Amino acid sequence: MKTLVIGSGAREHTLVWKLAQSPKVKEIYAAPGNAGMAKEAQIVDIKVDDNEGLLKFARDNRIDLTVVGPEQPLANGIVDLFSKNGLAIFGPDQKAAEIESSKVFAAELMEKHGIPCPHSDAFTNFEKAREYLKLQKSPFVIKTDGLAAGKGVIIDLSQEEALKSLTNIMQNKTFGKAGDRVVIQEHLEGREMSFFVFTDGKTVAPTVPACDYKRIFDWNKGPNTGGMGSYSPPEFYNRVLGDIIMKTIMEPIILAMADEGRPYKGALYGGLMITNKVPRVIEFNARLGDPEAQVVLPRLKTDLVEIMLAVVENRLDKIKIEFENNACVGVVIASGGYPGPYTTGFTVNGLDDVDKDIMVFHAGTRTSPEGQVLTSGGRVLTVAATGKNLSEARKKVYQNITRIKFEECYYRKDIALVK
Repeated sequence: MKTLVIGSGAREHTLVWKLAQSPKVKEIYAAPGNAGMAKEAQIVDIKVDDNEGLLKFARDNRIDLTVVGPEQPLANGIVDLFSKNGLAIFGPDQKAAEIESSKVFAAELMEKHGIPCPHSDAFTNFEKAREYLKLQKSPFVIKTDGLAAGKGVIIDLSQEEALKSLTNIMQNKTFGKAGDRVVIQEHLEGREMSFFVFTDGKTVAPTVPACDYKRIFDWNKGPNTGGMGSYSPPEFYNRVLGDIIMKTIMEPIILAMADEGRPYKGALYGGLMITNKVPRVIEFNARLGDPEAQVVLPRLKTDLVEIMLAVVENRLDKIKIEFENNACVGVVIASGGYPGPYTTGFTVNGLDDVDKDIMVFHAGTRTSPEGQVLTSGGRVLTVAATGKNLSEARKKVYQNITRIKFEECYYRKDIALVK
């Protein structure tokens, strides 16, 4: 088979790495890819939002399976276009992907179908949103309705901070059109976790769960990022909790999407809050998470290509999905200044100095004309390791991460430091 992975982040590098392990795969292409993917895939200079360019490449090169990594191409209708042209592609179509691309749609869908979630209200008018905010209790949760690269959720502790955030989103357009409509949501307390399923629209198959770290600084301080690290499995997770999540959230949401005339096929991510052992949905994402994919896929025993083909061909009920009984920890190395302004173009040193069983998934990297790996984004690398438990996996990551260096690099020191 020939496969094409759309995207350039560490999640997409992990997908390339996992697909390369399949005996079914002969060639892998990555568009637009990054420096790390070049070891397993042929890099194609086509942007993720160039639907027609991606379609032409897939046709011309007789691609057997295309895998969509990030959310933007899904929201842009890449799956609809490929399917219309008879090309196999893994991911939800545009209408189904609205479960992520519109926070308002997702909130209304959950409320309509009785799926446990926080109370929320949507606003397009700044003055009405501001007056509503003044009546709420802290902490305050404000979300952009549209996609904002994982940074469109803001939690403020004071009303003054919340009003400033609301002004930035709705009037100063910090997130562009994504902030034309906002959702003000009830703040949930508890333990946060990410729960993933594969689904063909009928069968819903769980993966292993993970926990991620959104804030830039240790002990969850500072502004939100796209994710600074993750680990799997959560130390508080057990089979009973998994069954509750499947029966009250993941299976019902797939039925709800079908009922709405938006059958969902692909990977679905549930961002959940567990309060007194009761799970509620914070948000849904229409794809695998980043940085969670970097700790979930290394634990997968079943051939990923087999799973994806079963989803595309509506026969997921015929596949048994298995995971290793181990743990995985991933830590993100970011550019200094991220998620604010940062400088790129620094040489990354030490990539060949890590132990053989350490996985280094690239995100914001590119290759110089001289063959050097240079930084090109905010989140640059995810360093991951498996172990018999979280403590062992964590120790391996932090023993190796210090060997990788570039100017102004930064990473959190508390990933997977659990009680």
